[in-house]
Amino acid sequence: MIVLDHLVNMLVPIACGCVLPIMIIWFIIRKKMNDTNQRTQILLAAIEKNPEMDVEELMDKISPKKKMLKEKLLTKLLWGCITVSLGIVLIGLGAGLGLVGGYDSSDILTATCFGCILTAIGIAFFISYYVGKKMLAKEIEAEEQLLTSQAESK
Repeated sequence: MIVLDHLVNMLVPIACGCVLPIMIIWFIIRKKMNDTNQRTQILLAAIEKNPEMDVEELMDKISPKKKMLKEKLLTKLLWGCITVSLGIVLIGLGAGLGLVGGYDSSDILTATCFGCILTAIGIAFFISYYVGKKMLAKEIEAEEQLLTSQAESK
C-alpha cells in the first residue's frame, strides 16, 4: 500500500506538469487545423460552383479576423487583473489558514507560493500592457484611422 501511495504521489505531478500541457497544445493545434480544413473545403466548393468568382474576396470573408493591437493590449490588461486577483486571494487564503491554525504548514506554503506566482504573472501582464501601450501608441492610432477611413468608404 505504501508503494502505491508513493507511485500516485509521483504520477500526479508528472501528469499535471507534462501530460496536461501537451494535451492542451494538441487540442489547440487540432482545432486550428480543423478550422483551416473547413475554410479550404468551403473555398474549393465555391470555386467548383463558380470558377469566375473573386477568390481573394471570398478568402477575406471566411478567414478569421485578426485582432487589433488595442484588443491585444486590452486582453493583456484583462489577464493581468485576473491573475493578480487570484494571486491575492491565494495569498490571503494562505494567511487565513496560518492565522486559524490547525492546518498543515505545507498546505499554507503551497497556497502562498501559488499566490505569489500568480501575482508575479499578473504584474508581468500589467508591465507588458503599459510598455506595449507606450511603444505602440503610433501604430494603434494608425490602425484606428485606417478603420475609420474604411468605415467611411463603405
